[in-house]
Amino acid sequence: MRLFIAFLLLSPLLLTAQTQSTLLHNWDDTTIVGSNSFNNAYNEIWGVVSNNKEYAVIGSTKGTHFIDVTDVNNVQEVTNGFVVPGEAGGVIIHRDYHDYQCYLYAVADEGLGSTLQIIDYSDLPNSTTVVYSDNSIIRRSHNIFVDTAHAVLYAVGTDNPTDNIIYVMSISLADPENPTLIRKYDDIQGRTVMGAHDIYVRDAIAYINCGSNGFVIADMSDPMNPILLGSLDTYPQQGYNHSGWLSEDGNYYYLADETHNRDLKVLDVSDPANIQVVGFFNEGSTTSNIAIPHNVLVRGDYMYVSYYYHGIVVYDISNPAVPVRHAYYDTYPGPEAFSYKGVWGIFPFLPSGNIIASDMETGLYVFEKEDPTITGAYPTLGSSENCGLISSNENYTPSSSVTLYPQPATELINVVVQEELNDQIDIALYDITGRKIKSFDPIHFTGGLHEFQLNLSEIPAGMYVLELKGSYFIQSKKIILE
Repeated sequence: MRLFIAFLLLSPLLLTAQTQSTLLHNWDDTTIVGSNSFNNAYNEIWGVVSNNKEYAVIGSTKGTHFIDVTDVNNVQEVTNGFVVPGEAGGVIIHRDYHDYQCYLYAVADEGLGSTLQIIDYSDLPNSTTVVYSDNSIIRRSHNIFVDTAHAVLYAVGTDNPTDNIIYVMSISLADPENPTLIRKYDDIQGRTVMGAHDIYVRDAIAYINCGSNGFVIADMSDPMNPILLGSLDTYPQQGYNHSGWLSEDGNYYYLADETHNRDLKVLDVSDPANIQVVGFFNEGSTTSNIAIPHNVLVRGDYMYVSYYYHGIVVYDISNPAVPVRHAYYDTYPGPEAFSYKGVWGIFPFLPSGNIIASDMETGLYVFEKEDPTITGAYPTLGSSENCGLISSNENYTPSSSVTLYPQPATELINVVVQEELNDQIDIALYDITGRKIKSFDPIHFTGGLHEFQLNLSEIPAGMYVLELKGSYFIQSKKIILE
């Protein structure tokens, strides 16, 4: 019996019947030139919400495009919302994005003129504004990820394309237009992260895909002194350790090796010091032996995977250890080859639940949601009064505000909160590196104006950020203590 169970765990998971996803719209600008290397015009996909409208963010050789996807019968690029983050042209193959509050963080991984850019999109659909564009911290980066709970941006990249390292930056809303480098490093307690390709972070725990150097889990609570929790140096069907995402319960990590004919892996990471490969699964083709998984994302009980040549594949992970193929859509009609065509990225976190994906040659695709339980915003990605992922009910826009006084403060500070809803407000204090200094007791109140005091007598003098998080907003306010 034990041998039979082991065979099940170390074999590709059985795939039950599935359906083709419903395509709602395809947007493609045929005037955009293809890349010099692969003749691909498009790359990464992301999604944001501003003023109760949903936008797809798609990268191309031309720059970054904001596409209004609120009405799937009238999908269109925002005329004034187009920006060019970093160098443009055929040399650009890869861009990456992540948002926090009203800002989109954008990087590119090629060219001589690439920069980190911060784009304020709070005025969409009227305009976007580049509030930061500089290469003094990052000139090139392959991947960025924001730990929204701590206002910390993680980036993987370097000026030397063969030696990717990890950058950690504070992006506190106390000064959002001036990110601060906390530290950059190529190893964590002696374990190399050289060649790092991608990173996923939840609650200051980082899951790092190190390419040919395997997989690393680290505690980044103190980014000046990260702690190595565990690593996976070798494993069955090992390829180029590219990307992955954590299950909702935090016990499993879904790993994609960006290598032809390699299955995706289910990792048991409940004990980071003893990471176990407990399952394999693939796109479900009976004819392909060169399929390449690229990016993996999880929302609720569904996992969303972008495949070169095979389009999007959605898996039911209500049993997180055993993914079951649920739906698919192949955007690429051509033959498979040992190259890079088809779907680059996928994004399932819009409030509507609609799925957006980017095909490298034919642009943006919008699909009908596969998860029937989705009724609004995905809470862990954050939200704000005017942008971020907010309620999908277009007739309601929550209104909130936070005021602090006196400034500078000494031992006590007064907090005034205006909130329309009955809510619980979680309160925490961070230093300017993004490290949590203190958590306060949550405040429960009915909608309206509320004022209370916080005791800061044990906190040393300096500048801090007070974060207040409710069901529909996150507010970050600077505090100066004397």
